[in-house]
Amino acid sequence: MLDVPALVAVLVLGTLYVRAARGRAWPPGRTTAFLAGLATILLVTCSPLAVYDRTFFWVRAVQTITLLMITPLLLALGSPIRLLLDTVPAPWLRRHGRGPLARALTFPPVVTLALVVPVLVLYLTPLYDLVLRSSIADGVVRVALVLAGFGYFWTRLGLDPTPRRDPHLVSVWIAFTEVIFDGALGLVLWLGPLLAPAHYAAAHPGYGPDPRTDQIIGAGVLWIGGDVAGLPFVVALFVRWARDDERRAKQIDARLDEAPATGLWWENDPALAERFKRR
Repeated sequence: MLDVPALVAVLVLGTLYVRAARGRAWPPGRTTAFLAGLATILLVTCSPLAVYDRTFFWVRAVQTITLLMITPLLLALGSPIRLLLDTVPAPWLRRHGRGPLARALTFPPVVTLALVVPVLVLYLTPLYDLVLRSSIADGVVRVALVLAGFGYFWTRLGLDPTPRRDPHLVSVWIAFTEVIFDGALGLVLWLGPLLAPAHYAAAHPGYGPDPRTDQIIGAGVLWIGGDVAGLPFVVALFVRWARDDERRAKQIDARLDEAPATGLWWENDPALAERFKRR
């Protein structure tokens, strides 16, 4: 099965990224991550998996988790915003990128809702039935999932310039909050009524799981698969946390080496001097 719009979008984005990265000291790992993210789009839209995305509920669930969690994480690891700013003069983006509106839109609770709400709306409203019947609605939802996931990982990883810099611990708590929502949605789909029963009854090929078993499998994919897909992000988050602490410690050591040692040791530590200064 060939999804022409998805194929064209992947080819355009991949070509632009590779051309921008060529000829500059750009880490090859970032290029690999970005291209791998684009490859996952082709995997869910142009592979044999896509043939059954309107036949079995669990296939659609795999597509949702991939486009929401895996694809955006890999794209964000490619630091496309930084590459864009290094390549194309973008005065408007630089001027408003850290403005009040941008900071409000990237406020941690807002970003968390932007990740969670699209999935809840997709599976708990009539939108799901519409997506199965309309290719246009299906395409819009897929784009929305990728954008929601990218906004989340872009702000949480901090590899690209972002409007705000929140403590790493905030990102950890947000990740655990997302796990709770995955579990809640999985339980609702597992124990709740069948979604689009008429559609799946008519589309069933005569083999594979029955509609109830199919939805239970899909609920497990959304629940457990979402948590498993989020593990690389948690690992990347802790690695970046450790590197930032190490870099900060080196900066403090360098300042201590440059400054004359007077008084007690904590009075010479830039991070502690203000807190424990003598009165």
